[in-house]
Amino acid sequence: MNWKYLTTLLVFGLALVACTPIQTTSGGAVGVERKQYALVSEAQVEESASIAYAQETQKAAQKGALNINRAETDRVRRIAARLIPATGTFRTDAPGWKWEVNVETSDELNAYCMPGGKIMVYTGLIEKLKLSDDELATVMGHEISHALREHGRERVSRQLGQEAVLSLGAALLGVNSDAAVGLANQVATVTFQLPHSREQESEADRLGLELMARAGYNPNAAVSLWQKMQSTGGGGPPQFLSTHPSGATRIADIQALIPRVMPLYQSARTKG
Repeated sequence: MNWKYLTTLLVFGLALVACTPIQTTSGGAVGVERKQYALVSEAQVEESASIAYAQETQKAAQKGALNINRAETDRVRRIAARLIPATGTFRTDAPGWKWEVNVETSDELNAYCMPGGKIMVYTGLIEKLKLSDDELATVMGHEISHALREHGRERVSRQLGQEAVLSLGAALLGVNSDAAVGLANQVATVTFQLPHSREQESEADRLGLELMARAGYNPNAAVSLWQKMQSTGGGGPPQFLSTHPSGATRIADIQALIPRVMPLYQSARTKG
């Protein structure tokens, strides 16, 4: 094995991952200031997300599970309509995204917002936890914050950096490139099926709390929501919580932030 080449390869791979610093959002009152890195463009990621979201909605429609309960769908879309204008606080382009908001009938306790504003909420989350509008706004604000921070783009970039290292390493070390690329694809598949990192989830918690407050939803509901999530029981926490710190730590972090965003909530209620 040529260790000199291997070392050069690893350094090059790390340089790839570390290139192109981006500032996706303003820090807001909660102070999310971390810089990120990207190897792919925002447009590329949003286009891919749009295709993936269309596939998911089509699958749900074919199963007869898309927007079945009109009142429930209208409720989710009404909350989204209040949250979306508030996204402009963190990035000026976000209110103009091609937003889509749908509800899928499923027992799963989950929701997501893909890059570019493609939202899906599962009925299990709403019905099993008996969420109030404020609690539902907590979940949706959290998921929207993932999109605002471009966490999906960040994960794709990290994975591409790993694939570049693997492919270049195969070429330099004489390994079959098809096998190396196949392994990289497997790693990518596993990565995209797993939840976000704790760092990203914590950022979404913080930004989401401010987002809901600016939209006129009571930030204290974030505490009651996560308490409900903790008490769901049965085989561990739902996917939504699988990478988060302990419930007690999380609730303490949220409670510490509430005084920062409460004036925003009170102002929004006064204007409303």
